[in-house]
Amino acid sequence: MAESKSGIQISKKAFIQAVLIIFALMVAAGILTRVVPAGEYARVEVDGRQVIDAESFTLTEPPDYPVWRWFTAPFEVFAAEGSATVIGVILFIVLVGIAFAVMDRSGILNYVIHKIVQKFGAKKYALLLVLTFFFMALGGFFGILEEAVPLVPIIIALSFSLGWDTLTGLGISILATNVGFSTAVFNFFTIGTAQRLAGLPLFSGWAPRVILFLIVYAILATFLVRHAKKVERKPEVSPVYKEDQAERIKFGTFKLDAATANDPRMKRAAIFMGVFFVLILASVMVLSWVESLNDLAMPLSGLLFVIGGIGAALIAGVGRKAWKATWDGFLGIAPAIPLLMMAASVKHIIASGGILDTLLNWASNIFSGTTPFVSALIIYGLTLVLELFVTSGSAKALLVIPILMPLADLVGVNRQIAVSAYTFGDGFSNLVYPTNALLLITLSLTVVPYHKWFKWVLRLWPWVILATVLFLAMAVAINYGPF
Repeated sequence: MAESKSGIQISKKAFIQAVLIIFALMVAAGILTRVVPAGEYARVEVDGRQVIDAESFTLTEPPDYPVWRWFTAPFEVFAAEGSATVIGVILFIVLVGIAFAVMDRSGILNYVIHKIVQKFGAKKYALLLVLTFFFMALGGFFGILEEAVPLVPIIIALSFSLGWDTLTGLGISILATNVGFSTAVFNFFTIGTAQRLAGLPLFSGWAPRVILFLIVYAILATFLVRHAKKVERKPEVSPVYKEDQAERIKFGTFKLDAATANDPRMKRAAIFMGVFFVLILASVMVLSWVESLNDLAMPLSGLLFVIGGIGAALIAGVGRKAWKATWDGFLGIAPAIPLLMMAASVKHIIASGGILDTLLNWASNIFSGTTPFVSALIIYGLTLVLELFVTSGSAKALLVIPILMPLADLVGVNRQIAVSAYTFGDGFSNLVYPTNALLLITLSLTVVPYHKWFKWVLRLWPWVILATVLFLAMAVAINYGPF
């Protein structure tokens, strides 16, 4: 039997679907350069950053931009303005994908979960709360989402052993990770990428996001505890009760490896990995406070992820398999590279065709007359719609933020607020839409049908949406900044 690959492997179907969607957007952008008149705003410097002079729009002669360059644009982005951000995002994603593939192969993540269970197993609802916070923190503070998928079967097995159902296990693991990812306290893939593209200091405004993180954690924890207690009292009320009969058989003999759990090398490896996680968090916070060092935060964190992940795996005794896992991790994440290049090229095509400012002018007229809060909600809603078609947070940031931020300037929306609205729209819908490959991959590990998952999550989503809308309202009220 062939050895399974480590880490998350992007399926061919999901990759092809994403390529076709973004390619269609590239062609659409190219066609727009032929039918939309070219125009230009004057840029002025305010407090050391470039902003649009809202009263300066004029029509201009269209540039000579041939059709064939629509298709070379994904490569041209590496030499275009903002190329450092594109390269940094791609490098970071590859490094993190490699690190988690190696940790997956070594079993360190399983070991950490086992130790948590060992400590709180007698207090199962305390355990539920701890694990939910653990997975939320992975998403919110480290930008981990897809990498949590290998842990889903473990948490489902744990859920069964404690008298709960598959939905509880999914809620504790992947749903909690996604909710944390979406609050984006220190998330390179959403808030980090978006802020860099918006010209904001990296991870600026993190304190209010910590408060939002805790509020959303309380909402999710309440939701999961109520569901788990209901299922424990009467298993038949579970929406997936019938499906779980087969699932319980599948996981019925599941046991954590006792030899691994008692291996002193695993303990040393987990401590080593934990030290590097602390270093990553510390470096992110320190570098985010020093504007001249902001650009170093993403590559440094990626480097620390790789050193911590591979080093911990070698300490755990994974041996030569670490190198195969490294290759698996690279191959698994590699399809994201052309997707990010293509996504970044859409804005490049529009800008090269001389129509970016014209589109901004049209959009500002649509937004005109609205309050900053309403404009923020419109950005939130637009991102929710776009999530149906472009599910990658980094790809969508490269696609949308360069257009949204000048628009925010034109309509008087604080850039930090606009980035927050974008981040919420990008994140919280990840595990709702059927076009999201991550959701399809996760459900394929279980017997939960999509329609039952959607109906269950829909009970949580309105409360999370309400919390984020109130956050945006307060952000407008206090002029959440720095600008």
